[in-house]
Amino acid sequence: MSEDRFIELEIKQAYQEDLIQALNQVVADQQKQIGKLEETCKLLHDKIKSLALDDRQAGAVDERPPHY
Repeated sequence: MSEDRFIELEIKQAYQEDLIQALNQVVADQQKQIGKLEETCKLLHDKIKSLALDDRQAGAVDERPPHY
């Protein structure tokens, strides 16, 4: 192989390494974002569950009997 071919391959390899690093950073950032979203979903789920329980308890006390 000629020296120009080796240089071309080395340049391609350098670009690929840069691309892999950039993609790795994107994946790491997305993983952090997914973790935050999962935490938010859990908090919302717990809040909705808590509100539903509170509503059931309050509804049992404030409900009118069925014959009214």
